[in-house]
Amino acid sequence: MKLGLYGGSFDPVHCGHLLVAQAAVEELTLDRLLFIPAALSPFKTDQAPTPPARRLRMLRIALAGHPEFEVETIELDRGGVSYSIDTVERLTQRYPGAELHWLIGADHVATLPLWRDAEKLAGLVEFVVIPRPGTEPATAPKPFRLHWLRGWPLAVSSSEIRERASAGKSIRGLVPDMVAEIIRGERVYTSRG
Repeated sequence: MKLGLYGGSFDPVHCGHLLVAQAAVEELTLDRLLFIPAALSPFKTDQAPTPPARRLRMLRIALAGHPEFEVETIELDRGGVSYSIDTVERLTQRYPGAELHWLIGADHVATLPLWRDAEKLAGLVEFVVIPRPGTEPATAPKPFRLHWLRGWPLAVSSSEIRERASAGKSIRGLVPDMVAEIIRGERVYTSRG
């Protein structure tokens, strides 16, 4: 089994996430791709994300109708800081023999040696790098294996979407329509409690 792992805050999930996921499924011929929302990113410990239940609801709505995508709540269930090695070790137990591919943004390639238990992690997964428009492919730090995704990079970020929503600007076309309705109707990014 070829399994894609796509971790992140997904705060909110946006069309760029979905395009990247579809490209990964097609280019790597993945059997399934798991979206893994983080409880708390180790790189963003100073930023409180939107509550998990709300992020999870938006993610499930965005993935409806995509049978190749699945939400995996392992990091939310565990709570605390979400370390990739903990998640990968659990998933290797759950899916013995699966070939694991972890999607990361190009901006994270240089930080891979700083990840918790980096060498062990490098032996368990191949990292699939999501290019950012205007960035050149970087060399893989040893001992990591990298595959650079070719398809559909979209210059949009969750932080930009949060800023636009907070300022009352349109986010149409940046997130799935139903996610936009939740953000607008529930004032997700204007009433961060």
